[in-house]
Amino acid sequence: MHTERRRRTIFELMREYIDDLDRFAEELIESTALIERPSWDTEAYTLEPLHNIFITPDEAMVTVDLPYTEPQAIKVKAISEDQIEITAKMRRKVCFHDFGITHRKGEFSSFRCQTRIPVPVDTKRMKTKFKRGILEVRLPRKKGYKIKGRIGASHA
Repeated sequence: MHTERRRRTIFELMREYIDDLDRFAEELIESTALIERPSWDTEAYTLEPLHNIFITPDEAMVTVDLPYTEPQAIKVKAISEDQIEITAKMRRKVCFHDFGITHRKGEFSSFRCQTRIPVPVDTKRMKTKFKRGILEVRLPRKKGYKIKGRIGASHA
């Protein structure tokens, strides 16, 4: 029994080629999302401090490590409903050499970070506390917000 093989049209070949390109682009985007960017900006003389976000049922708490800073040198501002920016001047400048890095040049005089809060918060009621080089920013969670999408929809 002889089976005849059907030849693909140019349009089918082009569709496969485009599908392969789409898959490649998605994989590339996913892989570059994991690439870390530098935690410094030598043009603005800033370092990005270590920071963490804790979410509780009542609030979102952001902790930021700000060594070499004075409380009066720290500024916290809401950029949008879900993002805050923290800047702080350092008491003294630090350079790459202080970290044991000898193949780069540059010095830093302040900290700067922007962080997105993953839950709806009330930025107008934000409270801050600074103790032993750690800044704590508390943002109360919004009450009564609507979640987009259909909840409890059944598929029959």
